[in-house]
Amino acid sequence: MLNFSSSRRIFLARSVTDMRRGIDMLASMVLGELEGNPRSGDCFVFVGRDRRRLKVLIWDEGGYWLCVKRLDAGTFAVPSMDSATAVSVVLSPARMHLLLAGIEVRSARYRKRITR
Repeated sequence: MLNFSSSRRIFLARSVTDMRRGIDMLASMVLGELEGNPRSGDCFVFVGRDRRRLKVLIWDEGGYWLCVKRLDAGTFAVPSMDSATAVSVVLSPARMHLLLAGIEVRSARYRKRITR
């Protein structure tokens, strides 16, 4: 299981991605389309057209990690985007784990907490 620490930002690409792409092409997508730095240590998540495949690109001291998850049944519940012009959305580690588990959180809402 992947560990997504709170010190690492997670970017979900808005556009669908050709899942035949490897590390080099995904890194160039981060530079070009997402306007990010693939060597920053952030996680970049790409989802295929059929939403059954998901790839995570991460830079780790001296090299890239490319993690792939393919579902046998069902699809990933990709969160909706807040802005129509945004090329990516930032996910929290908790939201990323829910995405990987296939849990849809569209109807969930945050409740006020009492601070003392």
